[in-house]
Amino acid sequence: MIDHMGLQVADVEASLTFYLRTFAPIGMHEAMRFPHGGSFVVGLSGPDGIPDFWLSPANGAETRELHVAFRAADRHAVDAVHDAAVAAGAQVLHAPREWPEYHPGYYGVFLRDLDGHNVEAVHHGG
Repeated sequence: MIDHMGLQVADVEASLTFYLRTFAPIGMHEAMRFPHGGSFVVGLSGPDGIPDFWLSPANGAETRELHVAFRAADRHAVDAVHDAAVAAGAQVLHAPREWPEYHPGYYGVFLRDLDGHNVEAVHHGG
């Protein structure tokens, strides 16, 4: 249903570093970038190489929390995202665990990004 998503951030370079370090275990990498004003816009992708998550400079202060979940191949990848987040000093909202209230096999970790958004790595398996 969703083709791509753009997130405006206070500091594109800092946010890019956060997302690349934290979500590297699920294959997230920079696919492309282009200049925008005094900064840049960057498209991130997973293993398929299609830039479907975009970071761009904010036009103003963010006032609402956004939730974004990235699909992980397995539980080990979710755990690796958690480990990368802890190593980077990110706030862990909920450590990796199964969330049966969502559905059996829903295994996720919830983190806070640099702009205060709730970001997640999730595996929908057994």
